[in-house]
This record gives sequence, structure tokens and C-alpha cells, in this order.
Amino acid sequence: MSQTRILLTGATGYIGGSVLATLKGSRHEKIQNAQIDVLIRGEERGPLFEPFGVRVIPFQNLDETDFIRKLSSEYDVIINTASAFHTGSARAMILGLGDRQKKTGQKTRFIHTSGTSSIGDRPISKTYLETSELLDTNNIYQYQKSREANEMYQQRTTDVAVFESGMEVGVPTTIIMAPTIFGIGTGPVNKLSIQIPTLIRRSLQYDQAVVVGDGAGEWDHVHIADLAELFELVLEKVLSGEESIPSGEDGLLFAETGRHTWLEISQGIASTGHDLKAIGTEGVRNVSLEEATTWSANGSLQVRELGFASNARSKAIRSRALGWTPQREAEWKLAVKEDFQAILERRD
Repeated sequence: MSQTRILLTGATGYIGGSVLATLKGSRHEKIQNAQIDVLIRGEERGPLFEPFGVRVIPFQNLDETDFIRKLSSEYDVIINTASAFHTGSARAMILGLGDRQKKTGQKTRFIHTSGTSSIGDRPISKTYLETSELLDTNNIYQYQKSREANEMYQQRTTDVAVFESGMEVGVPTTIIMAPTIFGIGTGPVNKLSIQIPTLIRRSLQYDQAVVVGDGAGEWDHVHIADLAELFELVLEKVLSGEESIPSGEDGLLFAETGRHTWLEISQGIASTGHDLKAIGTEGVRNVSLEEATTWSANGSLQVRELGFASNARSKAIRSRALGWTPQREAEWKLAVKEDFQAILERRD
């Protein structure tokens, strides 16, 4: 029997790098025996992956969809962590897997990374309000389709394309949709998440912790190690030929272990930053959505509201039913301090 071939995209990133480290340290024989290749932008970071014993495939960018489709046709499983917002590359990967199925008659699998801003509401602009908690046993595909009809959002557009492309060509797809991720990553390049570090960096800019709007929006969270282990669990079951992994319209898994408000994070940043003598006050400054868009060149009212002020409540029912047993919720109380210290060390 030929060796199973797995392609991991986004291995220089926070999620992808941590997933790679988890898979290379896996105790599951089928994962140990699989060939894992990584697709990364440029050749200069290739040597960083030598300790992992993986083949590095350099490319320029995700717009190279013809190349990505051809490459994808050489693999049995693709784990896509490169970008949740790039629809064309995700579709190219799925079509490539479909090409492989037609050629070999063997089933392939696409595992895609997304985030719960896709199910977030917009409480500041009142563009869309959501009061319910979504379960991954709900039909999230139909929910996202209805949301897209109301307002397009690129990450959600990509989610829908993953669902529909997989059903179109008969490739089972599974989206792992993560909430706020915390903890220090274990990959070779990016070891920090997005949301908490962004708010910490802004606190250093303002010399005071900040929150977008009133901070009342609720999100869930998960430790990066627990999230990486969900990817490992899904992959192990796929390689074992188990039929329990949701796919098609049902192909979505949430990943959550606790819940917080945005204000709670900012209050933690204020307290920690003050204790570390990194910022001058323990107060929290409320900033407008418009002001928050200036934090980055690609900021927009929609992205800032969904990513830093929304309600995005999820429940990982199916994930736990598969056997996912997250262990690190207690480390949430250390999340802000870990990230703050890491950011300060990089500034020295």
C-alpha cells in the first residue's frame, strides 16, 4: 500500500505551525507513517523546517491557483491553514483533490481552517444582530448562506465555497472553525495569535488598554494546543477510514472551551500592562469603530466589528462527540500575560 500523502499549507503561521508540530509529534501510527509536505511562500524560510523532516514546496502566493490545483492533485489529504479569506486557493485545492479522485479512484479529504467571525454579528453598526448560540450540530452551511445573502464577508464567502466545491466534485470537506485562540504557538515561525496581541500592541500605542465600542460582545476561546489536537484527531480518523467525520453540508466543527467579553480581555490587558510597567494606567479607553479601522492598512468597518466587537457564540458538540477532550481552559487566565511578555521581548 502506498504511503499517504498530506499537504499542509500555512505552516509558517500560528495555527499551521502548531498543527505541524503536533502532527510530527503524534503518537498515532498512521500519522507517523504519512508523508507530510508543507507549502510555504518563498524559499528563504525552508531551512526552518529541516528539524521537522518535511518536504518544503515554495511558491509565490495564493493567487497561483493553476499551480495549486495541479499540486493538490498529488495528495490524499490537504490541511489548509494558509488563509481563511482566500476563496480561489481553497477552491483550487478542492478541485485538485477531485482530479486525484477521478484519476485514482481513491477518496481524498480537505480540512479547512476558519474563524467564528464568520458567525459574528454587528452590534455597533446594527447591520446584523445575533442573540443565539450556534451549535456545530446546526446546519451552519445554510446559516452562512443566509448570512452571505444579507452581507458578504470574505471569510464566510470562502467557507461557503468550501462546502459547495466539495459537494460539487465529491470531495469530503471539513471546516474547523476556531474562536479566539490563545497560548504560545509551537511552530517554527509565528508563535502569536491575532486578537489578543493586536489589542496589546494597540495598548502600547495608546499607553492605555483599548476596547472597540463598549466591549460587551461575547466570544469563545480555545488554547492553540487544544485546537491543534482537534486537527490531529480529525486527521487520525480520516486516515483510519472512519466515517464519523462530518462532511458535506454537515462538514463543520467548532472548537471552544470557554467564553469571554471583549471588555474582559481589555481589562486584563490594562491590569497586566500596568503591572509590567508597559502602560501608564489601568483604565480602558473606548475607541470608535472608525478609529479601530486605522490600526492596520487592510482594516475596514466590517472586519474590525466582526473581529473585535461582535458576538460569536459557538458550541463544539460534534467535536467532543468525536473524542476531542481539550485540557487547557485553565490557562486562559495566563493568556494576556504570556502574549504581553512575548511582545515586550520582541521590542527589546
